[in-house]
Amino acid sequence: MDRWNTVLLGFVISYIIIRTTETGKRKPSMFTGIITNTGKITKWKPAPSGGRMGVKAKRKYPGVKIGESIAINGCCLTVVGQKNDVIDFDISDETVRKTAFLDYGPNKKVNLERAMKAKDALGGHFVLGHVDGVGTIKAVKINPGSVEYTVQFPKKFAHLLIDKGSVSVDGISLTVCNLKKTTFDLYIIPHTLKETIMTEYQVGKKVNLEFDVLGKYVARFKEVGV
Repeated sequence: MDRWNTVLLGFVISYIIIRTTETGKRKPSMFTGIITNTGKITKWKPAPSGGRMGVKAKRKYPGVKIGESIAINGCCLTVVGQKNDVIDFDISDETVRKTAFLDYGPNKKVNLERAMKAKDALGGHFVLGHVDGVGTIKAVKINPGSVEYTVQFPKKFAHLLIDKGSVSVDGISLTVCNLKKTTFDLYIIPHTLKETIMTEYQVGKKVNLEFDVLGKYVARFKEVGV
């Protein structure tokens, strides 16, 4: 157990330093899952080969630079242009395969988060912006103090989830509840509903999923016998 604690602690410290510090041409490329803005897609023609997506943020981003990273519904994308408050991103074929972007179109609302810097607080959990796959909203229930969403996920990712662990859903850092073989529940408070696009979630909606990177490394360590 001590060996695992040492490995994980060293990983966490190194990861934060590497992912959030600018050195030379390196740009910050790590997120927290705390959504700070939303936006609307202004241009995007869904195609398996990818293309260019334009997004207009609800609240203007000061000082956006070409080459910086912004997460769109949890997917880390590189800014390639900006004009008339619309930020442009190039979408690769691999990104299309891993995300729900084929279901998107003009006027669709999206969650936005700029990459964090070393001085920023880590309010959620380690989110890379590397979407693992697509989930589906299977049920929506209104509770007295929350809205409960049931999310179905691909079975091959089951080993990366634990009850009360973290998961990124469309870029939002959330807590896994009532974990089953291929579903988990989310209990969303009013503040999160207000600050994100989750009020638009209906049964059948596709969502981007990213599983906890620490769980991925533990699984990989065990796989290679570390």
